[in-house]
Amino acid sequence: MDTKAASAGPAPTHLPSSTYSATSPYSKGARSSHQYFSLRWNNYQSNMTSVFHELLESQSFVDVTLACEYNSLKAHKVVLSACSAYFQKILLDNPCKHPTIILPADICFSDLQFIIEFVYRGEIDVSEAELQVGAV
Repeated sequence: MDTKAASAGPAPTHLPSSTYSATSPYSKGARSSHQYFSLRWNNYQSNMTSVFHELLESQSFVDVTLACEYNSLKAHKVVLSACSAYFQKILLDNPCKHPTIILPADICFSDLQFIIEFVYRGEIDVSEAELQVGAV
């Protein structure tokens, strides 16, 4: 039985080399002839955040419309569902191909834009005055 470690090989061509790494192989159990590798996508979280935000900006693959104050914006059901139990329940209860969700009257459109930006980027810059409006 050959117990030499197999090479992880070159990085996949569709991923930048900086986003691919493999740790040393390890064997599961003393009698196992299989080796396992731990693969890690460096910067996975920041890459996913960036890609989802780019998809939102380009309106690519959007599949839900959020409406309030006679305005609307488009988003992705999977992102809204992952970040909000409220949206997840609505979307699960109404399995439309491209639903329109009309938000309560007390939500202003600028707040909705801030919320969506926060959901997609994980951070947002707002002024103290903008925070105070929501607290009143």
